[in-house]
Amino acid sequence: MHARPACVLLLVAHVAAAAPKVVLDPGHGGAFEGAMGVGGVMEKHLALEVSRRVRTKLEAAGMEVALTRDRDVHVRLAERVAFTNARRPDLFVSIHCNSMPTQAARERTAGLQTFFLSADSSGDEAGRTALRENADSSTARHPRTEDTLAFILQDLQRTEAHRDSAQLAALLHARVLEATSAEDRGVQQAPFFVLMGMDAPAALVELGFIAHPVEGKRLQEAAYQEKLADGIVAGIQAFLHHRPAAAAATP
Repeated sequence: MHARPACVLLLVAHVAAAAPKVVLDPGHGGAFEGAMGVGGVMEKHLALEVSRRVRTKLEAAGMEVALTRDRDVHVRLAERVAFTNARRPDLFVSIHCNSMPTQAARERTAGLQTFFLSADSSGDEAGRTALRENADSSTARHPRTEDTLAFILQDLQRTEAHRDSAQLAALLHARVLEATSAEDRGVQQAPFFVLMGMDAPAALVELGFIAHPVEGKRLQEAAYQEKLADGIVAGIQAFLHHRPAAAAATP
């Protein structure tokens, strides 16, 4: 048996030791405040705070982490996608808080939702959530045009990453539920613009309903934010653990 050259061994060792790359996307920012919650708290601030907590935990676990924004600034949805693809991450997670359109609905609706990209929404509520989160995009006013739907369909077919996005969303959802005991509002599909064009598996987590009288206050608590971050980290770790086996099994 011939010994491998030293340069090959070094290359193999380097590849084996490469840290997983993750991009986190704190929703909204700057003039785009997102949903308004209990006591006037803004979605953009909660999304950034939880994203920072997730980053700290992932980096402690040896991962390489980038945020699409690390302060209160507006970053266009297209810029978030370009930023992510340039870094060639193993996965992308967009972090948001949810809301409802009427006061009566805000008082009774709570729970965790997690999404992956689809040309069609799972239901009316999923469609409304996508419309609200897409408001940062200049094309959000026409989310159902034939051109937009055709682009999403092409995007879903273009990259194998989308085959993994459903699994990423499911694992994130399950682990955050375990960490928080939040109400389960399910894993759903919707045409989120920030998930379009991603070369990596991508999911969007709605941490809870920011204007709910109980959940809205809980989302502002540091201890609960830690639980949310723990759940997201556990979901990411589970996905990274299962993905190589799934890839190896693919013919």
